[in-house]
Amino acid sequence: MTASPERRREILATAAEVFAAQGYNATTVRRIADEAGLLAGSLYYHFDSKESMLDEILSAFLDELWEGYDGVLAAGLGPRETIEALVTESFREIDRHRAAVAIYQKESRHLAVLPRFRYLTESQQKFENAWLGTLERGVAAGAFRTDLDIRLTYRFVRDTVWVAASWYRPGGGHSPEEIARQYLSMVLDGIAVRT
Repeated sequence: MTASPERRREILATAAEVFAAQGYNATTVRRIADEAGLLAGSLYYHFDSKESMLDEILSAFLDELWEGYDGVLAAGLGPRETIEALVTESFREIDRHRAAVAIYQKESRHLAVLPRFRYLTESQQKFENAWLGTLERGVAAGAFRTDLDIRLTYRFVRDTVWVAASWYRPGGGHSPEEIARQYLSMVLDGIAVRT
């Protein structure tokens, strides 16, 4: 017996929320089943392990993230426009996969050493290359300041964007695009009045 696609999505959404709140190691199959309204044993009709659930949650998030990022990177935009588009796509992913982003932030470092989750390291390297390459291109083109520490800038932007998963709630008062616009205004133009 296998779950309908809709029921599998519901169970994975529930599991993602529990993993995000409690951490992967502290989460039991029983807790996920309880939250999903199932008996613990019944969960195994749908998934063979909690590791399988986590893998499906993270890989779905990263597949969608890279679909968006690859589209941005292939669009031939200038460096500033590429940064703007990557930030906007990142906030859209937080909107679509908030719990998965929170899990990724908390768990990816220790999960990446497991054979099943090696793709996390590959994705992180690809992510870093995309951002660093865009920043370097922007400095070389005169779009960004020449005195920028590229790696430090990348870390600040990366961390300040993705930490939004800890407070952002889909359906709240601001759309992902509005949050991206405010964020980009602060990062690219500053918050002080120019005199």
